[in-house]
Amino acid sequence: MSKKIAVLTGAGISTSAGIPDFRGPDGVWTKHPEQTKVYDIDAFLTNQKDREYSWRWQKESPVWNAQPGAAHKALVKLEKAGLLTLLATQNFDALHEKAGNSPDIIVNLHGTIGTSHCMKCHAKYDTADIMARLDEEPDPHCHRRLKYQGNMPCNGIIKTDVVYFGEMLPDGAMEKSMRLVSQDDEFWVIGSTLEVFPAASLAPVAAQAGVPVTIMNMGKTQYDNIATRLIHEDIAVALPKLVDETIAEAQADER
Repeated sequence: MSKKIAVLTGAGISTSAGIPDFRGPDGVWTKHPEQTKVYDIDAFLTNQKDREYSWRWQKESPVWNAQPGAAHKALVKLEKAGLLTLLATQNFDALHEKAGNSPDIIVNLHGTIGTSHCMKCHAKYDTADIMARLDEEPDPHCHRRLKYQGNMPCNGIIKTDVVYFGEMLPDGAMEKSMRLVSQDDEFWVIGSTLEVFPAASLAPVAAQAGVPVTIMNMGKTQYDNIATRLIHEDIAVALPKLVDETIAEAQADER
């Protein structure tokens, strides 16, 4: 029977796709701490100018415009080989979806920029449609007509499905991730500093369950001591190599 691998990805997997990290030495928020306001839920809800700035910043950000890199595509290959059961990500850039990983295995721990919703009636929106009309409507509101209100427009505030500061993580996201991480044969951490909780707690959860932990990150993490394999190499090169080796081993075991 094929081995089952759970993966956690962080900012490091997307830097090779042109998205700067947020918290590293050269991170967006390290250099420009005022830009954390883009994802502050209180500011977003209470101030129209903050909402307009947030939407414009997100549209012009590399997060919205980036395309999947070699590392993202390697994880699609791992899934197609039947080895990937969980792709938990701290990134909200939707690059795993763009690359072709199945929504069934992706858990967006910090939400996703790919979809949006009305905060009043909870109608779902494709963020691309909102971005396309942002010049005409810089402060997007919901135009869904509500039958229970005489068919009047809802007019609720729309926000992306990114988890803003002050919001809860998506329901069940950590629970599903912890369950699969502790059940699988291996746990890989790809490009995460393992500083942001609760996502970072997945590493000790795996170790306590006796699951071998691989940490692939350019810098050190606080959980390097529990890793059975440490890889400090360029993720865009190292991850495709690791995936190819893992698939080859799995195929050899099945012969």
